[in-house]
Amino acid sequence: MSSKLQPRSARCIFLGYSVSKSAYKCYDPISHRLYHSRHVQFVDHIFPFGNDVASLVPLPTADSFLSSSDSDPSDHEAPPVPPTDPPLPRFPPSSAQHPAQVNNPPGSPTSGPSSVSTTSPTTPPHHSSNSSSSSTSTHSPVSPNLTPIPMQPFETSTPNVATSPASDDTHSSPPPRTRKPNSKYFNPNFVNTATIHPLPPTIEPSTHTQALRDPNWRQAMDLEFNALIQNQTWDLVPPTSHSPIGCKWVFRVKRNPDETIEKYKARLVAKGFLQQYGKDYFDTFSPVTKPVTIRTVLSIALSKNWPLRQLDVNNAFLHGTLHEDVYMTQPPGYENSEFPHHICKLKKSLYGLKQAPRAWYIELANFLLHFGFQKSLADASLFIYRKSDIVCYFMVYVDDIVLTGNDSAFLDKFINTLSNRFSIKDLGLLHHFLGIEVIHTTQGLFLSQHRLIQYVLTQFHMDGAKDVMTPLSISDPLVPMDSSPTVDATPYRRLVGSLQYLAFTRPDISFAINKLSQFMHASRQSHLQAIKRVLRYLKGSIHHGLFLRRHSPLKLSAFSDSDWGGVHDAGRSTTAYVLYLGTNVISWKSARQKSVSRSSTEAEYKALANATAELLWVKNLLHELGISITTSPTLFCDNTGATYLCANPVYHSRMKHVALDYHFVRELITAGQLRVFHVNSHDQLADMLTKPLSRALFLRNRSKIGVSDGSSILRGRIKETDLKESSK
Repeated sequence: MSSKLQPRSARCIFLGYSVSKSAYKCYDPISHRLYHSRHVQFVDHIFPFGNDVASLVPLPTADSFLSSSDSDPSDHEAPPVPPTDPPLPRFPPSSAQHPAQVNNPPGSPTSGPSSVSTTSPTTPPHHSSNSSSSSTSTHSPVSPNLTPIPMQPFETSTPNVATSPASDDTHSSPPPRTRKPNSKYFNPNFVNTATIHPLPPTIEPSTHTQALRDPNWRQAMDLEFNALIQNQTWDLVPPTSHSPIGCKWVFRVKRNPDETIEKYKARLVAKGFLQQYGKDYFDTFSPVTKPVTIRTVLSIALSKNWPLRQLDVNNAFLHGTLHEDVYMTQPPGYENSEFPHHICKLKKSLYGLKQAPRAWYIELANFLLHFGFQKSLADASLFIYRKSDIVCYFMVYVDDIVLTGNDSAFLDKFINTLSNRFSIKDLGLLHHFLGIEVIHTTQGLFLSQHRLIQYVLTQFHMDGAKDVMTPLSISDPLVPMDSSPTVDATPYRRLVGSLQYLAFTRPDISFAINKLSQFMHASRQSHLQAIKRVLRYLKGSIHHGLFLRRHSPLKLSAFSDSDWGGVHDAGRSTTAYVLYLGTNVISWKSARQKSVSRSSTEAEYKALANATAELLWVKNLLHELGISITTSPTLFCDNTGATYLCANPVYHSRMKHVALDYHFVRELITAGQLRVFHVNSHDQLADMLTKPLSRALFLRNRSKIGVSDGSSILRGRIKETDLKESSK
């Protein structure tokens, strides 16, 4: 969180004077923003680019800021170059082994360092008419007039510039006439291209032909292909009447938590979108543990001080066995020379096939059941081992596994047995799971997604936006149809999808996601501005996350709330609840009700029923985990009429139309399995999941639903204010 006393100045580059206002023009090379300000302090003895200008190609950079239609080409003529030998490249000879790290702009020749006279000075440089659409990276502009060159190994030999025709033309041509630069436009000579737009350290190839020219990617492809052959994934057979599906290579750079390169990963993926249901696949299923299950198991492990282990399955989908006849073309670049026209009849599942996740799950489940585990009825991706005094929980999320139990020796033995059956990588203590950073402290676990937040901000060019304190504004209600123009729905939907995954550890943005997801079919400018506000809020709270406290009592409680008629266009209400296991938040929801409510009491009654259903599900899950709840779950509601309606069949004339399945709450209260109490609206913690709140009330409730500042976690403790507020 920013402070008003912290330094506000930014290090910029002086570009000149503004023609529209009495101010200086300053460029920030970090955020790539242009400022007009009168409050400038000049530092004359520091040059921002050092000695890099002499060793770089003076390419035009004005297309990063202006389109070519706004500038005169004659204003960007290249300056004359003295007829001297070009400087040697400043790359060490070892860079030849990593061609992707060469600091050349994309689309330029990569065979060696370019001379400073690659273009005739009388020829004006070409500018892009739309620099934002012609670039595939936010760091390096790509000219649309240049076709991408496949990746090639970097050659360290210096080209002979003296015999180059371009160099001869440059030396023989007369120097261009000097024009006075137009102060209206940005002068590209002021800025170093490589300094503003650095190339990414690695480039992921898009085709296998590009990858085969790089030794790193070639080695990754060889490892993947050899693993498929050793696993006996397919048999080469002559072409049949079945139409084979295609396959392709997918390349990714796997990184460590500190952003260093871990390895180059190549994966052969089948084109499963060409499969036909009923012919080469039937049922589909993916082993994905519910987020509520993950948070519940973590809370139990913390309360019992159990170790948390993390495993990763190498090539998980390749372990599954196919029961359907699936034919595939041979992998590109690895065709059999003796049988080039044969096709692959798959025996094992492969990434990309529709039935591959289900085949892997069946193989894993059979092994676990044979070992002695039991499959949970509440969550099919949770397996429980209970024998004598040994208890073990096994959660699988596709190929990521979290393991915990009360016996460390048993965990080690089980991991060894599992490694003998599958290719398992033991990652030790749980630290990163599904893109979530898990920080262990003496007081509990802190779950953070700050790296993913930063990635989303960078992808949507919001990393330089100003912070806000709340995700939604209370003064600008969102409606489906307004006077603002429509926008492209594709980036809007991508943003909503990214925010939905971020809500795994951020219940404070659940209502904003619920509200903004209602406009994906017809997105408007006002909706886009609202979702950008959510990104600005996340930028200001990027280090916030969900904190699970250690030694929390194992008892269930929940807060239920509803905003009657909050969805103005449909006349429906918003349902929300927050569920606690002791002092830890394990479940929350913010959703629009399925039917119209005729009164606030009816809307609150329906919200109570939804919260009760979630309480029963979690109670059954705890029972399977061997956790007995001695006291009945407690449910808090801020509507007096709804609390009366739960305990007594009152307001009969007003509740005739309510569906019968909502009345099961009465049966639970009568049986003593549920307790419902009234709570003041000021203390209703689920209120922030039904409507936008003021800044003071929002920040007060945010700390009470488990969202804490991670900067204090890194110092080894939680702020005392957060602890006191959450214990209330």
